[in-house]
Amino acid sequence: MDRRTFLLSSSSFILYNLLGLNFFSKAFAFDHVDRTLRITPRLALIIDDIGASLSHAKPFLELNVPMTFAILPRLPKSEESASMIHNKGHEIMLHQPMEPRDRGLSPGPGALYVGDEPTKISHIMEENISAVPFATGMNNHMGSRFTASPKEMLETLQVVKERGLFFVDSLTAGDSKGYKTAKTLHLPTTSRDVFLDNKVEESAILRQLHQLKGVALKQGYAVGIGHPFIQTARAIRYFLKEIKDAELEWVYMSDVLTPL
Repeated sequence: MDRRTFLLSSSSFILYNLLGLNFFSKAFAFDHVDRTLRITPRLALIIDDIGASLSHAKPFLELNVPMTFAILPRLPKSEESASMIHNKGHEIMLHQPMEPRDRGLSPGPGALYVGDEPTKISHIMEENISAVPFATGMNNHMGSRFTASPKEMLETLQVVKERGLFFVDSLTAGDSKGYKTAKTLHLPTTSRDVFLDNKVEESAILRQLHQLKGVALKQGYAVGIGHPFIQTARAIRYFLKEIKDAELEWVYMSDVLTPL
């Protein structure tokens, strides 16, 4: 083979490989985009304030979709509610009472207050976690004052981490330090996107559910918080009939936590 033929052959080989590599790179890129587009937006719902009566959770259990129940500690039916919900296969969280800004509101038994010593916070948290069997996570009940206090939130979330739980910031106040503190601790966490039932009317709750759907479509997932009102259960049931099965994937809170 003369020099000219060799150079032509070599150039053709190199060009072929470059074109081939480019083709496969594009094929991989399109495959990656296609798989991303096929991901169904996820929707996670928390039902707060469970524990006073077994009847509070039942209408939501009958909806037959994944749902996470946040149980208040030290109430007459806290433990029994946790067992009932767990037996139905659903996820459970401790709904930890925390001090609100409005001093006229009582967060209930087992609450944490700004100014509590670290040993007191640790003791209360340990007791409350033990009072809600099967809990895998924790979110705050009230707490607009407490969650805005970095020192107390750090002490609280250290216990959460030690017990292997995740944390959801209910965002009862815009200046909450909960989510940010959890991230600094490398604690599995996320925060609430939409409250469903600040206005306890089926039509209003349904509008909130559609707002939640919009958030999920935009960011890939959304976290909603509701309360054990019969209107909330009815609105969710109606919403389930409205949406298509492929539109949203209903998941538990543990499925939408921010990666560490």
